[in-house]
Amino acid sequence: MEIEFNYNSLASLIAAAEKSGLPVSRLVLMQQAEQMEQSEDEIYRHMEETYRVMASCIEPGCAPDLRSTSGLTGGSAYKMSQVSKSGKSLTGSLLSGALYRALAVSELNASMGRIVAAPTAGSCGILPAALLTMQEEREIPERDCVMALFTASAVGIVIANNASLAGAQGGCQAECGSAAAMAAAAVTELAGGTPAMISHAVAIALKNILGLVCDPVAGLVEIPCIKRNASGVAGAFVAAELALAGIESAIPADEVIWAMKKVGDTMPTALKETAEGGLAATPTGRRLHEQVFGTAADGLTGGCAACGGCPSR
Repeated sequence: MEIEFNYNSLASLIAAAEKSGLPVSRLVLMQQAEQMEQSEDEIYRHMEETYRVMASCIEPGCAPDLRSTSGLTGGSAYKMSQVSKSGKSLTGSLLSGALYRALAVSELNASMGRIVAAPTAGSCGILPAALLTMQEEREIPERDCVMALFTASAVGIVIANNASLAGAQGGCQAECGSAAAMAAAAVTELAGGTPAMISHAVAIALKNILGLVCDPVAGLVEIPCIKRNASGVAGAFVAAELALAGIESAIPADEVIWAMKKVGDTMPTALKETAEGGLAATPTGRRLHEQVFGTAADGLTGGCAACGGCPSR
């Protein structure tokens, strides 16, 4: 079967899936095998290895004594996992399970563990948490979860081709936003959603995180990045739930991606991974920089208005 599509737009991919009657993941696997001149089994096995690296992050990431190199973070995944496994979670095992897995991968990253950048190290917890939670809590076969990675990857490629995946270029909307959109697409397919529902899930996930800045405290991918991974996977499930209910995004996914690009282009440099604005410029953010590096943060401007906490300059 010869199906033509490209990664210049999500609409092209969705239209091809609808025309062929195949899941997006299957279509992408076929195309990648042809493009890379490998068998579908070879391409699948490579993605399977990636998925198993993701899965291997959870246990070490939940260790109670895990701490980042800077000493600023660690132990949150353990706390969240204990609540989730106790059955006393406010949001139930699905969401609380996704939260602790997202924290686990992110905290393992901060402690220099082995992770999969999905699509970046700063957003590494969102996609693994979504898929592994679906496998564990909804008893989805591993093979289906691996296949869903092809759907997620296709969404990531479209975003990369039309906007950005880098916080330094587009803010955290480009990192955690893209990861949330990729995860929403994967979850929607795993839950039996149509290609059109996948597109709406991507649009909803992205627009709900539109404009999010990248403001790492002390310039490290820890604060607030780790908790934004938890928020990102929650947003992915929200988007998937809405799309699966038949709720549509008034703005098409490709236009949301275009808007994300425009927002990133107009975002001040201080809010794009420079650690010069946002939370990094708060009194506590500046203090933590000095705690880690032993010197005051240079070049930080802004901060909280009229709180009296910032040193005089």
